[in-house]
Amino acid sequence: MLKKLQKKQISFIAGAGICAFLAGVMFSSPQIGLSISDLLTGSGKRSEKVSEESAAKSAVLPLALLDSKERTAELEKIANGSASLERNRARYLLADDLIEQKQGKAALKWLDGLDREYKALSPYILLQKARAHDILGEDGKASDMRQAVLKRYPKEAAAAKSLYLIGLPEYQDKAIAEFPSHPLTSEIIRERLRQNPDQPNLQLLLAKHAANRNGIVPILDQLTQSTANLQPEDWKVIADSYWNQSEYGKAATSYENATSEPRNLYRIGRGYQYGSERERAILAYEQLLEKFPDSQEAANALLRLSDIQRDQQDKLTYLNQLIAAEKHPEQIATGLIKKAKILESSDRSQAQEALKLLLSKYNNTTEVAEYRWKVAKKKAKEKDYEAAWKWAESIPINNPNHILAPRAGFWVGKWATRLGREEEAKRAYGYVLGNFPYSYYAWRSGSVLGLDVGDFNTVRKMRPQVGIFRRSVPPAGSETFKELYILAQDKDAWQQWETEFQNKLQPSVSQQFTEGLIQLARDNYLSGIDKVAKLEDREKPEEKAQFQALSKQEMYWKARYPFPYFPEIQKWSKANDINPFMVVALIRQESRFQPEIRSTVGATGLMQVMPATANWILPQIKADKEDIKLTNPDDNIRLGTWYLDHTHEQYQGNSMLAIASYNAGPGNVSKWLRTLPRDDPDQFVKQIPFNETKNYVRQVFGNYWNYTRLYNPQMSLLVSEYAAANIQFPTVEKEKTSENQKQDS
Repeated sequence: MLKKLQKKQISFIAGAGICAFLAGVMFSSPQIGLSISDLLTGSGKRSEKVSEESAAKSAVLPLALLDSKERTAELEKIANGSASLERNRARYLLADDLIEQKQGKAALKWLDGLDREYKALSPYILLQKARAHDILGEDGKASDMRQAVLKRYPKEAAAAKSLYLIGLPEYQDKAIAEFPSHPLTSEIIRERLRQNPDQPNLQLLLAKHAANRNGIVPILDQLTQSTANLQPEDWKVIADSYWNQSEYGKAATSYENATSEPRNLYRIGRGYQYGSERERAILAYEQLLEKFPDSQEAANALLRLSDIQRDQQDKLTYLNQLIAAEKHPEQIATGLIKKAKILESSDRSQAQEALKLLLSKYNNTTEVAEYRWKVAKKKAKEKDYEAAWKWAESIPINNPNHILAPRAGFWVGKWATRLGREEEAKRAYGYVLGNFPYSYYAWRSGSVLGLDVGDFNTVRKMRPQVGIFRRSVPPAGSETFKELYILAQDKDAWQQWETEFQNKLQPSVSQQFTEGLIQLARDNYLSGIDKVAKLEDREKPEEKAQFQALSKQEMYWKARYPFPYFPEIQKWSKANDINPFMVVALIRQESRFQPEIRSTVGATGLMQVMPATANWILPQIKADKEDIKLTNPDDNIRLGTWYLDHTHEQYQGNSMLAIASYNAGPGNVSKWLRTLPRDDPDQFVKQIPFNETKNYVRQVFGNYWNYTRLYNPQMSLLVSEYAAANIQFPTVEKEKTSENQKQDS
């Protein structure tokens, strides 16, 4: 039951009937509008361009993530309805299910005429017909369908699949020539290279179109050692591929044969620096400064040259050159901090001048945020809470995209409370909740405000409603790709995307996000989450703006916090009386949803259960060792949730201590309970002496909060209300002025 849900990002309304919900959506959803050409011809065919708004109203898309047995009845109702995009989707899914069940004749019934009505997937419908005829042993008809794809859709990615399946050498040649980035074409190329490795033209195609796939490095090595007449643009492709595979030394050598441009020269220096080849790195950086002195890469090179130098004066020379140029504020801010550290012991006045310049001219940079927070923490430790507040207050306002912004905002609230300024404290917490809803500190702010978000003592017992899930429409790719993706046709969607996605080594923001979605759909959760999260690192202003716009959308955060293995999590969290959002939060932190992962010490599977711990648990749950496999998601979650319940029992239901114990062990937690202050849980977390455990607690509860706000409808509404409230952040000077005005009046 619900087998597909083990592999999909899903969620449901707990305890509610999904059929009733979907039926309501089906009959209330507006029809997709007719196009002008349809009206003129009277064909009645409907526009198939999918939007996020229309997808949100679809009755079919939530069903796309269900197992065939769970969705058949509802799909048949829709498929037997009036002509619409929804009916076309239902027919396609029903046919796909029947083909998987080897029921070719029944599948052909749903596919009959569908390629004329469902334009977005027409070539794939023909391929599905071919599969159905194969099942029936009708080889001639199957071949006719594949040939029809080539004739009617010769430029579509589905044509590459037909060429591959036909398999004749001349058809393979055509696939290589016309669809070099299609994954099936890569298989053809790899097979030819196995038969004859000395084919640099084919190796270069893989370097260009398959740089993000496994096994590419040996092919790159063969290519660089061949006698082929490689051009500078070829060397750039090779170098980019090496860089993508973290082969930085090999990338540096290859970039030396590419065109001299800022990015290439910087990567030559960086590659050699990674490989501890100091002199070669310096030479590359100096060449970059000479040829492209005004580039951002040149500013980065000055910082790297300062790091490489052994003499303090030489370090300062490069830093002063960077600062004097007055370009690239982030790099200058970093240079000023480095300069202040160098001069701190030898010339304190110059160090202070550097910091003064930093604070006066570069107040919006990352370095200023980090410097302000460092001073604020020092003042708070001295119990000078007003000074701490003053140093921290600009971070949430001037550096809202910095990781410290929500932390600083939350602690301003704590310090305001200690100064007896409760109204300002409430505003600080409300500001954090409204402006940084993704942060662990947003949850802590809501908790301190007394909202129904739970706290360390109550989250374990909470039973939040979990909303219905369906896939969002990707921001990049063709209509065909988007339709395949939202219908969970993951293999075809991936092959379609790989064919379309030509800019693999320098993707746009929307392309990288879409690539992350595809990796998640293929169960590559580590890679998918990483690609989505790394969008934060974009440096170009236009890309930063694109990322900021994307990060305001729910689909971005659901991609960072996917929800696979829902049936197992729901079952065992209920059995062990644990909030399911806590379980998925822990799994995300421990394994990034990789069921077969093992740590260096032997912790295994989704919840990283140690074999010795498993052996201790087994007799207590009356299970045999032979029946339990830690790499099996169901078994792993069963044992992991039992142990999480056990740790909660040890600490009277306190989830913060239970999570800390899960990471550091009960012995360390017992020691901390004896030595750390316990009256303020936030102060306790802050003073945990193991940085790993301190960060682990924040990350797990940050995960928990994100799953709560994203997948619980009530919490999503609460967060949106705080975001819309536009609460102003309290600052010391404004509050003082306000108080003085009150006294004067």
